[in-house]
Amino acid sequence: MTKKRTRENLYIMLFQMNFYQEEDRFEQAELYLEGLEDSDATGKAKSVLRERYQAVLGHISEIDQKIEEKAEGWALGRLPKSDLTILRLAVFEILFDEDVPNGVAINEAVELAKLYGGDKSYRFINGVLASIVKELEL
Repeated sequence: MTKKRTRENLYIMLFQMNFYQEEDRFEQAELYLEGLEDSDATGKAKSVLRERYQAVLGHISEIDQKIEEKAEGWALGRLPKSDLTILRLAVFEILFDEDVPNGVAINEAVELAKLYGGDKSYRFINGVLASIVKELEL
């Protein structure tokens, strides 16, 4: 499974968590993984998705705090769920995944926003993420 496809599947898994109680999230993620029938959805690819999903959830409060801090005037509950999910994934990659360069995390988030977000989502997401990266570089 390509990194791009892995990221997109992870986005879908994280998006789904918005609609389940906290105690059901891992079970729902497993159901999603079971449903992957892609020829490249090997056991290793599913393991990577599972690990990354758990890692994002393990840092979710820090991630959400950073998003809320940089998304001026927007409470997390008011953000479209697709935008929030894209931001969560990208902020995780920026703050906690040393294998993903910040520029790649931002570019991939913008691409996801163009696929799954509203007409102006990619601009908003790009701005929030750029603000986070700029702060890290200070």
